Amino acid sequence: MKNNTAFCGLDCSVCPAYIATQANDREGLKKTAETWSGQFGITIKPEDCICDGCQPEEGARMGGYCGECPIRACSIKKGYPNCAYCPDYACGDLKKFYGGASVAKGALDSIRNQINKA
Repeated sequence: MKNNTAFCGLDCSVCPAYIATQANDREGLKKTAETWSGQFGITIKPEDCICDGCQPEEGARMGGYCGECPIRACSIKKGYPNCAYCPDYACGDLKKFYGGASVAKGALDSIRNQINKA
């Protein structure tokens, strides 16, 4: 089964871009692009939302910002499945990200607790 936890702790399986991509739902991608354009104050096109999830896989499509995310790049470079495994957890970039995504912090904290129990 595919790991849908992003490096930052977000659950890709509940992301509207991921859901629409997996369902080949063009209207869903359009709606996501419109929502995110308004939310982030930038122009996002439906094709910018096509995404197969954060975890690197051969041939996977990476939506917009996720492909250039510094948190993702750092974790891949260090070879960790997500940031919970990093000895520098939670770094400044991650703490800044948590300001808008507290659910991601909860997910990584939970994973980190499991790691520490092992």
